Amino acid sequence: MKQRTFGNALCEVSVIGQGTWYIDHGDRAAAIAALRKGIDLGMTHIDTAEMYGDAELVVADAIEGRRNDVFLVSKVLPSNASRKGTIQACERSLKRLKTDRLDCFLLHWRGQYPLEETVAAFDELVRTGKIRSWGVSNFDADDLDELLAVAGKGRIACNQVLYHLNERAIEHSVIPWCEANGVAVVAYSPFGHDDFPAPQSPKGKVLQEIGARVGATPRQVALSFLTRAKSVFAIPKAASAQHAAENAAAGGIVLDPQEIAAIEKAFPLGKEPSSLPMI
Repeated sequence: MKQRTFGNALCEVSVIGQGTWYIDHGDRAAAIAALRKGIDLGMTHIDTAEMYGDAELVVADAIEGRRNDVFLVSKVLPSNASRKGTIQACERSLKRLKTDRLDCFLLHWRGQYPLEETVAAFDELVRTGKIRSWGVSNFDADDLDELLAVAGKGRIACNQVLYHLNERAIEHSVIPWCEANGVAVVAYSPFGHDDFPAPQSPKGKVLQEIGARVGATPRQVALSFLTRAKSVFAIPKAASAQHAAENAAAGGIVLDPQEIAAIEKAFPLGKEPSSLPMI
């Protein structure tokens, strides 16, 4: 599994990690097994959130006895992101995750509270050792400009955003901004939201053909493409240990320029939208 420096967190993090949205909706034992298999195979970046129902409880069971092996991330809802509310949200997440610290804590998206309040809470959480670093999610380039003005340089660890083959909007401004400012980009829903190309569709055939050449599945090809930029990480969810193993194998695949060009042609970038897509 390839690893990269994760923004200002000053540590190396697996390029392919594990998302947990809806992981509490299926078979709990299978979900735990999937997360553990992923850790075994190097997908040590585990992302969750207070919004994700009981996902934090599932993660707690999966990482029991292995806390030091993982880079653990959770998020505060905007409705809780006042200075006091952010600290309380973090403490709730720590309790549910059965740990004494988070490796990174994110503001899930912008809300009513001023960024100054949330950043002040993040700073306090860092000082007290409850989080090692902090970042944001669903921030467009103009939001990041505002955040940078509040926090100062070298403080924002990451920006977690929607990114998959059919939704490449972040390539216009967000990825360039993050690379210029040393901020990691974390792609959530990297297979789309139930719209991954069917094998016999024109787009699916492109992925199949490339996969046949490099010895990979279409989903592995997709993950390799999405993480081709030096700043980008991806956090696919897996419902089974077998699926987790497939995701992990994508961490060792490197596409050549011709393969990247073929994917870019099949999944065109399109014009920059007026607002950042999110789900």
